[in-house]
Amino acid sequence: MNIPNDPVILLSYVNTKLRDEYPCLDELCKSLDLSEKELAEKLAKIGYTYDKERNCFA
Repeated sequence: MNIPNDPVILLSYVNTKLRDEYPCLDELCKSLDLSEKELAEKLAKIGYTYDKERNCFA
């Protein structure tokens, strides 16, 4: 799956997918064939972590 490389655009992309299409990060990553760890690390570099209760990176 081709996802945005820019971390800020990636944040918007992932949060939109989580809001509109996926009930949790695990399902998003499985569906898009992404590494949950790598995704979380990329977004952590700009200060965001996954909030399971809100189902988004905040």
